[in-house]
Amino acid sequence: MSEKLGTVLVPGRINPRVPEQLAQVFEVVTASQAPSADIDPAVLARIRGVALSGKFANEWFDLLPNLQVIANFGVGYDGVDTAKAAERGIVVTNTPDVLNDEVADTAIALLLNTVRRLPQAETWLREGRWKSEGPFPLVPLSLKGRHVGIVGLGRIGREIASRLEPFKVRIGYHTRTPREGLPYTHYASLKAMAEEVDTLISVLPGTAETHRIFNAEIFSALGPEGVFINVGRGTSVDEDALIAALRSGTIAGAGLDVFYDEPNAPAELLEFPNVSLLPHVASASVPTRNAMADLVVNNLIGWFREGQVLTPVPETPVRRG
Repeated sequence: MSEKLGTVLVPGRINPRVPEQLAQVFEVVTASQAPSADIDPAVLARIRGVALSGKFANEWFDLLPNLQVIANFGVGYDGVDTAKAAERGIVVTNTPDVLNDEVADTAIALLLNTVRRLPQAETWLREGRWKSEGPFPLVPLSLKGRHVGIVGLGRIGREIASRLEPFKVRIGYHTRTPREGLPYTHYASLKAMAEEVDTLISVLPGTAETHRIFNAEIFSALGPEGVFINVGRGTSVDEDALIAALRSGTIAGAGLDVFYDEPNAPAELLEFPNVSLLPHVASASVPTRNAMADLVVNNLIGWFREGQVLTPVPETPVRRG
């Protein structure tokens, strides 16, 4: 048996492929997500890497004196205090690109489900109501002729836009600076775009700047034909304002894969027929999650073997492998 590269901590739950692969080349220490006093200090001192899914409690920083790298499972890494990591010279990585297609596909599916109420139509059939009550009621909305604004035109946002093109909708986007060479309309502010479009798709990460950025003002600007789709982070939405906008008819519908306090989805949202809800499954296919797991492992192997990682996050820059 070859000598292990080093010791890696896996705090909390993660895709099982990650610890399985890590165990082939590392000593793997598993623990609860919250730091525990049960781990031998000598073991804590050996840990130089972390494989993480979800939140990395700040207390771990003080318990792991030799920590060098945190490999995050997911493109979003708001569960890690990257400022604190950077202060201590700790590299943070994520898993971009390998999930772009899956998340973009889910965004389009969620949009279609919301506008056409396809899940409700299937339930109508499954419950025997087609036979007992007749055809499913006509839906008030259509994707045809819509003007879609994408909030956050990064890797996933561009994939969503390319998938929207065959639907013959108009496409705009809001970013701080325009993207060169794209045929879509750029809007300098979110409110300006919300006033012009009738569909908003959010691919925003969870940051202090995006916290509850979708609020009553934005929903009012979107208007009574408006549809809001979120495959970014739930923390970008003021859920009370969204519920109020749906209840009053300020907007026409919403499709959400993410929520402010996951796995808790507000009970009020479950009551609306014009809302489509998914339990944060945008990247949840076996092939995509396997690719994400492999990237977590490869980032750790790259760091331990060569001092390089494949996908460092911007807040903790380091040479790529």
